Amino acid sequence: MAIAVDSFFLAPDAKGTLQAQIQQMIAENILSGRFRPGEKMPSSRALATHLGVSRITVTLAYTELVASDYLASRARSGYFISDEAPVPPSYDPQPRGEDRVNWAQVLNRFSDGDTPQKPADWAEYKYPFIYGQVDGALFDHANWRACALRALGQRDFRALSADLYDQDDPQLIEYIARHTLPRRGILAHPDEILITLGAQNALWLAAQLLLGPGRRAVVEDPTYYGLRDLLAHQGCDVTELPVDRDGLPPDQIEAADVIFTTPSHQCPTTATMPMPRRQALLQRARELDALIVEDDYEFEMAFLGAPSPALKSLDTDGRVIYVGSFSKSLFPGLRLGYLVASAPMIREARALRASLLRHPPGLLQRSAAYFLSLGHYDAQVRRMSRALLGRREALEAAISLHGLQIAGRGVFGGSSLWMEAPDHVDTAQLSTDLRAHKVYIEPGAPFFAGADKPKNYYRLGYSAIPADRIHRGIEILAEALEPSGLKKA
Repeated sequence: MAIAVDSFFLAPDAKGTLQAQIQQMIAENILSGRFRPGEKMPSSRALATHLGVSRITVTLAYTELVASDYLASRARSGYFISDEAPVPPSYDPQPRGEDRVNWAQVLNRFSDGDTPQKPADWAEYKYPFIYGQVDGALFDHANWRACALRALGQRDFRALSADLYDQDDPQLIEYIARHTLPRRGILAHPDEILITLGAQNALWLAAQLLLGPGRRAVVEDPTYYGLRDLLAHQGCDVTELPVDRDGLPPDQIEAADVIFTTPSHQCPTTATMPMPRRQALLQRARELDALIVEDDYEFEMAFLGAPSPALKSLDTDGRVIYVGSFSKSLFPGLRLGYLVASAPMIREARALRASLLRHPPGLLQRSAAYFLSLGHYDAQVRRMSRALLGRREALEAAISLHGLQIAGRGVFGGSSLWMEAPDHVDTAQLSTDLRAHKVYIEPGAPFFAGADKPKNYYRLGYSAIPADRIHRGIEILAEALEPSGLKKA
């Protein structure tokens, strides 16, 4: 790889001759790890022209650096970073001076939430009970690649290259309207659907449009910590209502402008809201003249039976705003979701999205449209459902064998179980201890509101762990919960 000539510049306050300055500049970049062995240096003529110095000055600097093993000269090829150069193991750029900005004073804070950091190397864990990640062995790489290549073709050039401003790929919108939403009992026109960068983006758009100072939001407790984080920056009043085995209790809602709920798979307890309660929630929203944001993030993972109709499908007033996502059924890195609401709200959501990011990438939308419309998506969901059913059966069998306590499991499926440890167990510390044994579990405290959070809950995801590793992973977890604790790794 050749190093771009415009990567070089001389500091205006540098000391010494021009030759010495050039030598020092190159050596510092090598020592910092920015320039790496084997990379090609600009020609002496090109660098001299760029720096505004004579060519002989650059040539002499190169010659000195060759003599000290920083550079190597190859006949008819030029100069390269030497394999013998003292390069550090990683690139760690150091600031040129001290940062004197008082960032605490000048910044609006968005990092005060309780969002946990999941390990970037989770795939290296032998027993990853991690939620929201995917087992690559279950994904249809070949057909996704074929759809992406088709989307790159000349016929689809405008779909991937045009600035659609606030619009979306019509093929993707049509598929969602004609196939995805009817499965949830929802009928929607294209002007009532907006493509988003995942469910999180859809929730953010809804919060921006519907909430602010003086407005009141009701959320479930426990709930998705990302939702709590984004509401914290809206300046609205937030009421957290404890959920029970059937989800959010409508009779406990005293006042609200917007109600956020996950009726199909409550996040994180996985409780499924029964039909009578869904009807009661809609009635309570009518009484309060409140809107409902329904996050249906995992409806495709209903492998134990047909899921209940979406809350949106029961709505006759237009007060339910529906959030869907392809992240769980395809792969989380896809970052494609959708927002379904009455046309006036979608119109404003389009304008807000356009001011922030225009629209999700055209290539991504068209690739997904082909994957969905050609039948690959349905096959993918069937394959994942079979695998998740087998993993869930293995997980529940191991849990039963080792006497662990399930606090919540989705009626129709899902990809996780909500667990309860003995009262004295801090699952944050438990999770840390288990990592030494290559077991990952997700502590439950960040899902709860308030300072006095229960610390003994945790979530076990089973979408990323092969079935044949589940029993041993649960065995290690059970051993960690014993009074004697884990043996040393």
